[in-house]
Amino acid sequence: MTSYCCRRYVSRLFQTFGKPQPKPKSERKEHELGLSCKSHKLMLYNDIIAPSHSGGFHLLPLGLRALEKLTRLVDQEMEAIGGQKVALTTLAPEALWHQSGRWVSAGAELFTLKDRHKHQYCLGPTHEELVTKLMANMTHISYKHLPIRLYQITRKFRDEMAPKYGLLRGREFEMKDMYTFDTCEKTALETYNTVCGAYERIFDRIGVEYVKVSGATGIIGGDLSHEFHYLTDVGQDSLLTCHRCGVEMNKELAEEDGSLPGVCQLPGSECQLLERRGIEVGHTFYLGTKYSSVFNACYRAQDGSSMVEYEMGCYGLGMTRILQASLESLSTDASLRWPRLLAPYQLCIIPKKDRTHGEEYLRLAESLSDQLTSHPHLRSEVIIDDRMSLTIGRRQVDADRLGCPYTLVLAGKALESSPQYEVIDNYTGETSFLSWEQLSDFVDKIVTV
Repeated sequence: MTSYCCRRYVSRLFQTFGKPQPKPKSERKEHELGLSCKSHKLMLYNDIIAPSHSGGFHLLPLGLRALEKLTRLVDQEMEAIGGQKVALTTLAPEALWHQSGRWVSAGAELFTLKDRHKHQYCLGPTHEELVTKLMANMTHISYKHLPIRLYQITRKFRDEMAPKYGLLRGREFEMKDMYTFDTCEKTALETYNTVCGAYERIFDRIGVEYVKVSGATGIIGGDLSHEFHYLTDVGQDSLLTCHRCGVEMNKELAEEDGSLPGVCQLPGSECQLLERRGIEVGHTFYLGTKYSSVFNACYRAQDGSSMVEYEMGCYGLGMTRILQASLESLSTDASLRWPRLLAPYQLCIIPKKDRTHGEEYLRLAESLSDQLTSHPHLRSEVIIDDRMSLTIGRRQVDADRLGCPYTLVLAGKALESSPQYEVIDNYTGETSFLSWEQLSDFVDKIVTV
């Protein structure tokens, strides 16, 4: 009974196979619908997301599985640097945002509402006010407790004027935000570098090419900021990079500080300054005492009586944006290509359609699934395409379309006394015929979160 419960079947997925790919009447209409990037179209077509309202999308089971894997990856790296996970309230009182001055500066981007007592709130797009007020109320904290690194992974809200491109520019989104509290500027900058290093490890593990550039601080504020971008043509940001002189910055920052005309100091013939489009998927800020001074958030100093303002930093990762931006970078026009680590399922087993031995092939698929999922890292990573009325080829197309990294085909040789199993790497197109021992070695090398 236990092994049966661990089995996954394609026929039971919350997934509409065979539906026609949406084709708007014109490219102009497609652009108006925000469908002009392939990742948005593929996620809708393959039931990864479903539209709810303008700028809002339901995350369906396959999409949620990928997000949960990304969450585990981020949790691992945040815990490795001493991060402690919290869940701050979504509703933020107007008074706190007025106190920081951001109720006005954030303007129309805030979703605001009133309760029955006419008290005003906003739905948090970010949580500097709430977390700093929390720390201000923790008056027992001394220098011995620092640094403190709190993070959460929660839903955020922004009243985007022109939502488009699905999860890339929506009104609600999943975000990881960390807030750090240190004794002085020196230790705060050490924390800043530590968190940036953790972000680099996260993006390295995901395996999509990214760049880290200096960025503008915007309404968050602070004295130092870096952005992490995936390079794609649908990115909203223009990035300036030169590997010769080391310039890496958002063009917005270069325009803001007036350095754009001479951003690269090399002679014109040597300058290799490139301008590329990027999707921002991470952002880090050194805040200093910008918020702690406003909310009187202090720790008890070593002398036991002095109260000193925290030196702060804040660090964001756009979780749902990372998912879609990864797909935008890796996918073909017809098939999803997840970062292998985040694919909803790692291995799809396809038993042969056969009038005489069909049931035998299906039982073999179930037996193999039970054996493969006994490997702890594959416990929920194997799915059986049990649609036995369809050919192997048709089911292979669907496995490829959904972005399953590997397909295990059970055909004639699988029932022989010395069975051979056909394994297809859907991302490279490479096919291998493996014995059971070779198959066991192969699946041991599949990397999961």
